[in-house]
Amino acid sequence: MTQPWDDLFDAAREAQGRAYAPYSRFRVGAAIRAASGRIHAGCNVENAAYPVGTCAEAGAVAAMLLAGDRAIAEILVFAEGPELCTPCGACRQRLREFGAGTMAIHVAGPEGVRARFTLGELLPHAFGPDTLA
Repeated sequence: MTQPWDDLFDAAREAQGRAYAPYSRFRVGAAIRAASGRIHAGCNVENAAYPVGTCAEAGAVAAMLLAGDRAIAEILVFAEGPELCTPCGACRQRLREFGAGTMAIHVAGPEGVRARFTLGELLPHAFGPDTLA
């Protein structure tokens, strides 16, 4: 049965396969559906100087901005392993910059979507652009 996020799943899985994770071996892919409907993907990129690495979600946000989109409708994060791989705190804040609290976050593994959250559930009472208005 097809799901409305199947295209995001495919893009995130493909991005995960291109991740650069020689240290942790924990590869992550993410795919954003922008408000325009276009899909933008990213993967995690590790670095020998550990804090310099980049999350998959950050890569997808950068790809979205580079393509000219400015609003996130939903995101799917793909990783292997038994635990859910939700966006880290910094990425939750990055997503808030371009998405609303109602934005869907799909968390997936090789078998499919494992859980779904809204950004508001993962980052309640968020500080965002409207806070500065």
